[in-house]
Amino acid sequence: MRSAGTSNQMLMEIVLERIFAIRRITRRDQQLLMSALMSKKGLNENDQQQIGRVFDALQRGLIKVVD
Repeated sequence: MRSAGTSNQMLMEIVLERIFAIRRITRRDQQLLMSALMSKKGLNENDQQQIGRVFDALQRGLIKVVD
């Protein structure tokens, strides 16, 4: 059986892969990502790097925000 932390980490990885693959982030993606992150007690270095990648790509216009 998987722990909630493991399933949330997997969910986060899936959402991040999709965001970078299609270069778009939807409100649903944002909600799923936030839910996975907020369920954790703290962000590890990898989590921080992934969030930084998304933020940087958004600022540079490499990822578009869609509804």
